[in-house]
Amino acid sequence: MSTIDKAAGGVANFADDTVGASKVVNGFARKIFPDHWSFMLGEITLYSFVILLLTGTFLTFFYEPSAAETTYQGGYIPLVGQHVSEAYESSLRLSFDIRGGLLMRQIHHWAALVFVAATIVHMARVFFTGAFRKPREVNWVIGSILAILAVFEGFTGYSLPDDLLSGTGIRIAQAIILAVPVVGSYISFFLFGGEFPGTDFIPRFFTIHILLLPAVILALIAVHLMLVVVHKHTQYPGPGRTEDNVVGFPLFPVYMAKAGGFFFIVFGVIAALGALVQINAIWAYGAYDPSPVTAGSQPDWYMGWLDGAVRLMPGWFEFTLWGFTFSMNIFIPTTVVILLTMGVMVLYPWIEQAATGDRREHHLLDRPRNQPTRTGLGVMALTFYILLWISGGNDIIAHMMNLSINDITRSLRVLVFALPALAFVVTKRICLGLQRKDREKALHGRETGRIVRLPHGEFIEVHAPLTDLERWTLVQHDSLRPMEIEDRVDAGNPDTIVGKVQRRLSKFYFEDRVEPVTPAELAAAHHDHHSELGQAHADELDRADNPAIGTSQTTHG
Repeated sequence: MSTIDKAAGGVANFADDTVGASKVVNGFARKIFPDHWSFMLGEITLYSFVILLLTGTFLTFFYEPSAAETTYQGGYIPLVGQHVSEAYESSLRLSFDIRGGLLMRQIHHWAALVFVAATIVHMARVFFTGAFRKPREVNWVIGSILAILAVFEGFTGYSLPDDLLSGTGIRIAQAIILAVPVVGSYISFFLFGGEFPGTDFIPRFFTIHILLLPAVILALIAVHLMLVVVHKHTQYPGPGRTEDNVVGFPLFPVYMAKAGGFFFIVFGVIAALGALVQINAIWAYGAYDPSPVTAGSQPDWYMGWLDGAVRLMPGWFEFTLWGFTFSMNIFIPTTVVILLTMGVMVLYPWIEQAATGDRREHHLLDRPRNQPTRTGLGVMALTFYILLWISGGNDIIAHMMNLSINDITRSLRVLVFALPALAFVVTKRICLGLQRKDREKALHGRETGRIVRLPHGEFIEVHAPLTDLERWTLVQHDSLRPMEIEDRVDAGNPDTIVGKVQRRLSKFYFEDRVEPVTPAELAAAHHDHHSELGQAHADELDRADNPAIGTSQTTHG
């Protein structure tokens, strides 16, 4: 045995004797994880955050978080001799004078965009499949907080180069803070160290960006992953999968090998984006100056929806009361919208739990079509977000398409209320239609396009039978009905306001529904199907024995 092997064995024995490492490692290595492509969305979120930590560490070696003025003498000739901040000068130095600096900057920026996008798409997957239900309500809350922290982490990092575009974004953020009634000006003075822009906001944003928010995000991710292990991973319905087990692969060596390979794939894609697709060309904008306004400036996509909400809000909703100015035209579409969005998102597991009255644990995921109201609400929220995001670029749309910006704004003011409601109704109808289609398929089998005319003149389509797995997938879900006091012992008292609200909510969720196929219906349909097939087969045999029989025919569609 070599010296290295002996040293490794000694360390392993010490860890096992002191903290029982072998039991922990052995139990964790045998942890089973299900296998489905949609679970990779959460992995992309984790891996992009790791890339952010790695590239961000490199950038901190060269970035100077200071608003002090200096004269630029770097490699970008058009700006030589310009008076700029040390933050902007160090960002340019990273881009043009540090070997690999621009690549690291762009990988970092692309990783930030992927991190926020993957977080939101991962949450959408969790929402539409019902993975937030008991016992994962707390994990859903943690994910919601992570999503909003990811947005603020991206905004603070986007603001650090101190170029004209990021400075315009900071000015908008300061206006949002000022719009907070009564205390807004005090918060702004505290954050910026006095009048805007001041010299304190860059080092403060830098501390928030590299220390405070990453520490909180890292802690929440650790708790999030720990709860995934404790609660066991959700899984899609399938053979041998129940609420009490997990069908998949062990963490070691199968899942570790797959996850490790996928990490390098994500890293490679983001690195390729950083190398080939230019982003945030700060040298094209110049250093930040509060006096000019950049026409056509747009924030990163994850902040664009708030900018769009401000553009849609009428400007007349501002008044003075008791010596304070209340800028509701800024406060409502920003702070109020964020708080309402976060409140509904965080509380949603308990809202749906009140509608269902279901207190059971759920480890099998839903097909989105089998929860039409939830799916409709999710599509409605996405439609609302997309409309606000489009509104954030109304000036660009007006310029590129030669349209009136006023007409675009007025149209979006109507659509932002009408289109989400329409999206909810259409999505719910589509889900109900898909459920009816599934019911028909479970009862009669798959359409083949083969039409047979029976001797008495009736035309029938011969359906191909489903496999047991295909049929089980279509009939395995529960059908929830509007809550009634007679059959729901966990329902609230109908004489109280809470009980009445609970029943109205339950009626809203489950009044429109399609009942899944019962075993009796399935048995009857199975018998009828075999009778039809037997009759059609007998007719074909008769025609084969006696070609003169011409009273039936077969066509293929």
